[in-house]
Order: sequence, then structure tokens, then C-alpha cells
Amino acid sequence: MRATPVRSVPARIARQLERAHELNPRLNAFTHLYSPQGSSRDGTADGCGQAGSLQGTSVAVKDIFATADDAPTTCASKTLRQYRSLVEATVVKRLRRAGATLTGKTNMDEFGMGSANVHTDFGPVVNPAGPGGVEASLALPVDEQRAAGGSSGGSAAAVASGLCDVALASDTGGSTRLPAAYCGIYGFKPSYGLLSRYGMVAYASSLDTVGLMSRDASKLAQTFDALEAFEPLDPTSVPTAARERASAVHASLVETLTTAKTDRPLEGVRIGVPADLIPQPLLDSKTLLDPFRTFLASLRTLGASVTSVRFPAAPLGLSAYYVLASAEASSNLARYDGVQYGYRAAESDGTAEGDGHGEKGLLYAKTRSAGFGKEVKKRILLGTFALSADAFDNYYLQAQRVRRMIQLELDGLLRAPNVLQSPALASTAAAADMNSGVDFLVGPSALSTAPTVSSATSAQTTSSTASSGTNSSTRPDGDSSAPLQNSYLQDLLTVPASLAGLPALSLPAGRDASDGWPVGVTLMGQWGSDRAVLEVAQRWEELRKSRGEWEEGRD
Repeated sequence: MRATPVRSVPARIARQLERAHELNPRLNAFTHLYSPQGSSRDGTADGCGQAGSLQGTSVAVKDIFATADDAPTTCASKTLRQYRSLVEATVVKRLRRAGATLTGKTNMDEFGMGSANVHTDFGPVVNPAGPGGVEASLALPVDEQRAAGGSSGGSAAAVASGLCDVALASDTGGSTRLPAAYCGIYGFKPSYGLLSRYGMVAYASSLDTVGLMSRDASKLAQTFDALEAFEPLDPTSVPTAARERASAVHASLVETLTTAKTDRPLEGVRIGVPADLIPQPLLDSKTLLDPFRTFLASLRTLGASVTSVRFPAAPLGLSAYYVLASAEASSNLARYDGVQYGYRAAESDGTAEGDGHGEKGLLYAKTRSAGFGKEVKKRILLGTFALSADAFDNYYLQAQRVRRMIQLELDGLLRAPNVLQSPALASTAAAADMNSGVDFLVGPSALSTAPTVSSATSAQTTSSTASSGTNSSTRPDGDSSAPLQNSYLQDLLTVPASLAGLPALSLPAGRDASDGWPVGVTLMGQWGSDRAVLEVAQRWEELRKSRGEWEEGRD
């Protein structure tokens, strides 16, 4: 792995970079690292030296975001292994302008497709968040090492190891929140359309969201503020008018959370726990649910009221998500054909002669067969089928209806209106519902602690459909050695927020008492309530620190 030099950086960040170079051969969190010494080719590799809100902050960038230096943008795929972009992602530009120092590009599941970061051309990422700390986690026997989660496993591992302060991730159906839960850090999926996706390689365009990771809630909020703005180059970027409506709707809640002088800053805040989002095997697991119950108790201590709510459409979300995401992926990935850019099968001469299999000799077929990994090809085939004339009505249309059902049910549970409705409808909903409903929804982030790399590799190699099987093979009892026969089920708890486009934050809630690995809980709000979600996390973190319960980083 070639290192890109950067301009002189603060001593603390230089130490992080040196540590990253030392750990990465075992951790495998980075696909490309910048060097702590020297000068970059174009003087723009790190952004250090520019005054801004993120001055002195180190940021790792998931290898799905284009950077305009000499670092390749690979999406962890053979198809783009040597690709260097001529443009730079808007969020990367904003990081540089805010004074952040970029440390490297992080490993991921190929094109964002996976939940354990084992589907990558660079090899699996090792989870560094075990009970003994980073070194102990990396020193485990190979068959006992844990997966970092996916698809943003490299970003999560880099943050959890203390190799950066913040990491850029992406989230289509849980790719930020699941690895954050596995690695014991914060993982934030903002409201769809708030952070620009310009320069982020597309997987499923109606679901893709820029994600953020950190071990510090205030740093997470600071980074979000630096990146949140309308982007005319991004057709999915929400206009300024809708952002202003959301700010107005959530202003009183944010003010309550930020200005409270008492030890009960969540006084008057309503929290809902959707029973339908907690499957029975998880309910039967005391060690996994104990951190969740402790989290709810902390919210009550801070003044919030906690109540159970019904979300009957939730179990339908997983199947709908995989139909929609795969359908969009089959379209988005059609551009990788070996003609304009990216990998091209060397043995292909564009003819169909000589191999006995007809179309295998074609440039397009040979390039895509060799360039894409098994998981990507599986989802392309699934998506192509879902969009076919015979299956469209039964699968794709039904999935869209389920998505709309989930959106409407969540809007009905949350007392703030969804400002993406027409202004008239939003104001009517506000007048009718502000005295009912809840402000936030909470639930577990994952069905289990992190699986072993070996079991995740076995599971994701053998799983074949998004809806096959049950979660009986996912053992939420602290035993992650059992193969996850259907790894897609790991997204069960995260896809509702993605389908509805709502902000969702996975918080590090503690550790499973049976195996000592991290457990996460998720806080979800109405569209545009991102700052309120982040404020709750900050108040909760302050409470835990005051009690001596906060786990500092184990660098």
C-alpha cells in the first residue's frame, strides 16, 4: 500500500498517522494511508493549515468518496482498484475547508454491499474493540478475531483504534450504524438529503446517505455542522427552504436540550420503544438487552418519559429494502463495463470466439465477471430479476408500497411533522399531533455482538437471498462463533430508518457481559431533527462521564 505524503500536521495527528502505519498490516482498516511527513503532490491532501471549525481534527475517509489527490477511489473493488478521480466529493472539500486533516481512505465491503466488511478486494477488517483493547483484539487467533461490521468497517475500526477523531462513512441500510455498534463507537446516519452525495459512488441512490463516526458525540455534532448545506451539484440534496422548515419545527426541542440548566435536560422529551423492532431471540438474551435497558434507565434519569409503541410494518422492511437496494444497484453498477474507466479484462478481445461459451468472450461480460466480487454479482442478479417484466409487479412495486407504509407509520409515531410533505400538510399535522406521539424512537442496533471474521466470511459466502431462513442462526446470546447463515438479517434493525430517510444514531451502550464485546443502541428522530438527536447523545454521554461509566478509548 503506497502512502501519500501530506503537509506538516499537528504532533498529535502525526502520532495517529504513525500508529496507523504500524497497526494497519494487522487491522486492515485502510486501503490507502497518507504519510505523516513530507509535502503532498498538489498541496491539498490534508487541508491542514486552513482555519476552521475542524482545525486539528483528523478524519479518515471511506473509500467510496472521491478525492482529488493521488489516492485512488476503489470502493474496495477490483473494478476500480487503480481508479483516480478528477473531482472531489463535496463532503471531502468541506472537511478540507473546515481545517480537518485527512489521514487516509478506509476499507469497506465492495461498493457498500455487506454487513461484516469481508466482501472486499483488500481483505477483511479486524475489529479492534475487544475487552482487552486494540492490541489484544488484534493478537487473537485468526479464527477468534471479530469482524468490524459493514459496509463501513474500515472507518469504524479506524475510529475505535484511535487512529482518527472522525471518519466519513456511508449508510444505505445500516452500513454506518452496524459497524459502529460492533466497534463500540457512535455511528450517525443523517436525514436523507442533508449531506451532499456529490462525489460519493452510488449503490442505491434513493437510500444512500453520507455517514459519520466518532468516539465523541460533540465532535460528531461539530462535523455534521461543518458538512450540512445545500449542494446544487447533488440532485438529491434537499433545498434550503425545507431545511429551514425543519429547523423551525425542531427549534424548541433543540433549545430545550441545549439550554437546560438542570440535571434533567430531557424533561418533557418523549421516547418510544417499538416492540416490533425487538425480535424474540433478542428478548430472550439477557446479556444483550441489559445495556439497552440501562440506556433506557439513563434517559429516564435525564428526565425523558419512555413508553412502548407499535410499529407493525417494521418486520416487512428487510425484504423491501433488499429488493429496492438491489434493483437500484443493478442500474447504478451498469456503468462499470471496462470501456470508459476501471478494470478491463485483459484477455477479452471483444469477440465471442474461442472459449466455447459464447458471450463469455465479450468484453462487457468478461470484465464484469472478473471485476465484481460474488456479493456484488449476487445483488446485481437479484436487482435485475426484480426489475424484469415478470417480477416487477410482484416484487419491486410491492417493495415500494412497503416502503411507503413504513414512512407513514413512522410519521404517525413521531409527534413532529415531516416537513418534506407539502407545507400545508406539515402545518396541519403539527397542529394535530404535537400533543401526541413521541420525539424519538430507540431500539437495539444489532441482533448480536460482532461475529468472528471466519463465521462472517462463511455466512456471507453461502447466503443466497434476502428473505430466506430465520434469525435462528444469529445467536443474540453472546456466542458469535455460530455461522450467520443469513447475514442479511443483521440489517433487520437498521433498514426502517433508511427506508424512511430519517436520522438515526447508534450509540455505544456498553458491553455484553458474556463475551465482553460492544453493544449499540439506536436513537431515531423525525426528518430534519438531526441536531436534536445529536444533542441527546451529548447529554447522555455527559451523564455517563459524570458517573464514571464512560469507556475512554483503548488506544
